[in-house]
Amino acid sequence: MGLVRKQSTINLLYLYIGLFFGALQVVVLYPNIFNQNPENLGLLQIIVAYSTLISTFTLLGSPKVLLRFFPIIEQKEKLFSLVFYMSTFGYLLFFVLFFLFKIEFYELIGANHLLKNNFNLVIIMVIFLSYYEILVFLIRSLLNATLPLFLTEIFRKGFTILLLIILFFDIISFDKFLIIYVLQYLFMSLILLKEILKKFKLRLTLNFTNINIKEILKYGFFVLLGGASAMLVSKLDMMMIAKFLSLEQVAYYSIAFYMGNAIGVPARAIGSISAPLLARLLKDCNIEEINKLYKKSSLNQIVLGSLFFILIWINISDLFYFLPEKFQGGRIVVLFIALAQLFNISTGVNGLIITNSKYYSFDLYANFLLLILTFSSNYIFIPDSSPLFKYDIYGINGAAFATALSIFFFNLIKMIFVFVKLKIHPFCFSTIYALISALVIFLIVNQLNLNLGSILNILLNSIILFILYFISIIKFNISSDLKNLIEEKIRI
Repeated sequence: MGLVRKQSTINLLYLYIGLFFGALQVVVLYPNIFNQNPENLGLLQIIVAYSTLISTFTLLGSPKVLLRFFPIIEQKEKLFSLVFYMSTFGYLLFFVLFFLFKIEFYELIGANHLLKNNFNLVIIMVIFLSYYEILVFLIRSLLNATLPLFLTEIFRKGFTILLLIILFFDIISFDKFLIIYVLQYLFMSLILLKEILKKFKLRLTLNFTNINIKEILKYGFFVLLGGASAMLVSKLDMMMIAKFLSLEQVAYYSIAFYMGNAIGVPARAIGSISAPLLARLLKDCNIEEINKLYKKSSLNQIVLGSLFFILIWINISDLFYFLPEKFQGGRIVVLFIALAQLFNISTGVNGLIITNSKYYSFDLYANFLLLILTFSSNYIFIPDSSPLFKYDIYGINGAAFATALSIFFFNLIKMIFVFVKLKIHPFCFSTIYALISALVIFLIVNQLNLNLGSILNILLNSIILFILYFISIIKFNISSDLKNLIEEKIRI
């Protein structure tokens, strides 16, 4: 756990800085800069959504192949070459199919003229994202999870903020903004490549002797379908909002979704370094250490996730005060997404355990089930015909409810599966203490009812919340990892 703790600490620092940058970008800059043209913000979000989704297919599961087999295969250049060829073939296949069936594709997704005119950016962004993902998983396999997180959370978000400011002062047009936004993934790939070349000699070869290509391709096929299903689910709500409602509604939804999704920050910090360690532990069938990692990841994520949930919800009215009026209708979206993410991270690294074990095929079936559930629930709850219409659960609220419902059942199924197969679960007695402590702290801070202005309210609520949380962690030793970390920082 030493490496997990060390890199997770750095990762959390990057993620929290990234969270600040993201809040500045999404809560302050996006709504105000795109206030007059919210459809432009919706277009940006949809371009990113489709690029991310399509790149998941074009990669053919190659990043997870790299992560899974990197500890096993000694001739690393053969594995990297195979991964590179897989992703290149996937992109070329997509490129050909898109231009053969472009009209049918546009009809399927209900693309308006704005999306059609800018879909060439999706084509370009897919290839940048694909090779960036491969390089990210390669450097993570080398047990360096901090640089890609720095690039994603600080470099990319900081660069986007700079772009938004330049756009605000009309130094560049929105069209040029989109082009430069896409090109930043090329810059990030070059930075990763330079760092990797310091530690790892990248060579392409056509010699694949002594490696089990059949097993690798089989694994890649399963994680491709499973990963693509999961990615489709993560973007399906925005896509269906764009299809059934409008790009403007995508813009409003994306702002509220970001606030609720911030709950998942701790999971990304812990999961980014836990994945390669789990691959090694599962290779050695070290169930005892896997169980320890499973429980610690769950507990730490519950503690930190609960902190973020309370932080957002006690300040929700003051946070929405800073948004333009047309962006202020997403409080229910925040609540549903935040609750879903809190349950998601509370189940620990169950998904990583499944995908890195011999039971990886189950991930495909679970993701297919999730895809069906997400599509059907969005189809039911987004339109005005939603059965929960009288409770205001339709439109973007319906999309958030559908997403939350899907995430809950998906993680419940995975948690039960891991328990049945490995006889381990993510919870312990400290889980109960963590939840009770979070509930008591929430009730205390929520009773303050400060009326000092939005900025002071947020500041004082947050300070009081952090103090109470730190005291509870140290006093009751809910998480030994977090307690030791806090005490170390206090001594410094």
